Amino acid sequence: MERVSRLMDIIALHNLKGGVGKTATAVNLADQAARAGVPTLLWDLDAQAAATWCVGAAPGLARPPAKLFRRKSPIGRETVRTRQTYLDLLPADGSLRQLDDLIDKGKDGARLLDRLLQPFSENYGLVVLDCPPSFSRLADAVVRVATRVLCPLIPAPLSLNAWRQMVARFDRGRYGRDTLRPFLSMVDRRRGLHRRWSEAPPTSLRHCLRTGIPYSTDIEQMSVHRQPLAAFAPRATATEAYRRLWLELAGDIEIRP
Repeated sequence: MERVSRLMDIIALHNLKGGVGKTATAVNLADQAARAGVPTLLWDLDAQAAATWCVGAAPGLARPPAKLFRRKSPIGRETVRTRQTYLDLLPADGSLRQLDDLIDKGKDGARLLDRLLQPFSENYGLVVLDCPPSFSRLADAVVRVATRVLCPLIPAPLSLNAWRQMVARFDRGRYGRDTLRPFLSMVDRRRGLHRRWSEAPPTSLRHCLRTGIPYSTDIEQMSVHRQPLAAFAPRATATEAYRRLWLELAGDIEIRP
């Protein structure tokens, strides 16, 4: 498949579990990329619309996703500007819960998604996808078109179990395990296990990014301010952590403005 990622980079945030900092990372990485001068599109694929909320936008699409995914209506018309220069949003919609039905069983969902994304390469250098926490046809399509799939993991044994399931899924689907990048999220250094994993992540976390994201009340305040961290807490420890994570990721895949 001729991937759109040859024209622009696509970063997907994905995990089987919810509540691990996936959406906060998607929003803040997109914001940091935009602040670095990279024209960025944040696509909220989760029907719960948390990423849409956290950038101050309203959920809902003007046209049904069925028309967009079947290319009966231009998806580019659905993008909205955010308060951050270089950052646009493709908002979530409640009907996204039916997306798996639009990707017919046995059909190539990745090719469909790739065709939808291709026009965006004219205006954006980076697309960040906030995915719902599940295995699905949509998730399978996303991981096949993504340049990198970032998986936030809370330092705990259950996280390793979820990680092993993701790796097994990638191996069965032959998606290319090298695109997977785990990183530690919601790290509380007052806890012994969190400190130990921060200093030496388990060996099973192949290609683990060095930068971890701390547990922080500032991150929780994103839903109150409806802005990325850098907009209302530029000097916070968590803001700096997201900046470092962006720089590490940008170096990994050589993203430049």
